[in-house]
Amino acid sequence: MRHYTHVLSNGHSWLSGRVLLLVVTSSLSLTLAACSQSNTSGSDSQPVKVEQSATQNAQVQNESSAPTNAPVNSSSSLLKNVSATVYKDANCGCCKEWVGYAEGHGLSATAQDVTDLSLFKERYGVPQQMRSCHTTVTTDGFVFEGHVPAKHMAEFLANPPAQAIGLAVPSMPVGSPGMEYEGKFMPYKVMQLNKDGTTEVYAAIESPQQQL
Repeated sequence: MRHYTHVLSNGHSWLSGRVLLLVVTSSLSLTLAACSQSNTSGSDSQPVKVEQSATQNAQVQNESSAPTNAPVNSSSSLLKNVSATVYKDANCGCCKEWVGYAEGHGLSATAQDVTDLSLFKERYGVPQQMRSCHTTVTTDGFVFEGHVPAKHMAEFLANPPAQAIGLAVPSMPVGSPGMEYEGKFMPYKVMQLNKDGTTEVYAAIESPQQQL
């Protein structure tokens, strides 16, 4: 009887390990597929134009259906008068997609391809666990790491917390701005980066609509 109990216990551990490995592998594959799809979307300039056009079309539809008493605040002007440098890898497709997305919301962006992104992340105080594929630094010195939604960038810049240096979306969540892939979405958090190296949740994104 002890022999069978031992076999069943080992079988359960083996099965649990296989399930955990499958979940982790599936999540990683989905993230890589989303970024790879962006990388094969054509020339550097074409993905930006397509992204801007799609965003603008959606804005026109939203504005035409909005109530007449709604405040005038087009999403295309969320980052108007904001200038920033985006440090990225030359071969990163999702970085290019995010730059196009941000420019579609009014950001004046200068993309700079660098060979060692970690040097810039260290220079601007991005903690290791908060890092993503690109680092955006505004002319005012605020840092936005990864696929941060324009909505939250604008909110932060309008009223920056005294202890904060910027925001970060760690890793590359599928469905975040610039990481769109076959309509899939992974909930994620926008993290606040503080001057003392600590972090805290700035916003929890549970659905695509919360990014708008």
